[in-house]
Amino acid sequence: MKWIVAFALVLAASAASAQQQQRLYDGGGRAAGTVTPDSQGSITVRDSSGRVTGRASTDSQGTTTFYDERGNVTGRATGGRK
Repeated sequence: MKWIVAFALVLAASAASAQQQQRLYDGGGRAAGTVTPDSQGSITVRDSSGRVTGRASTDSQGTTTFYDERGNVTGRATGGRK
């Protein structure tokens, strides 16, 4: 399931800017989950059963914090804004 979270986070930028849910599919074309942005620019990743598998949010300094399904911080990424 971690690969879904990683893949979903790659889609986060486009999903957040579009403000709509993105569906994820596995290699066989089966629904694997969703990525849903909120109005604050954070995203929530759910598996195909609707269970939260992760979250990510980016602060005003451009640091993205990643959380597991329990809300524990699992990592951070920083990068310059263009």
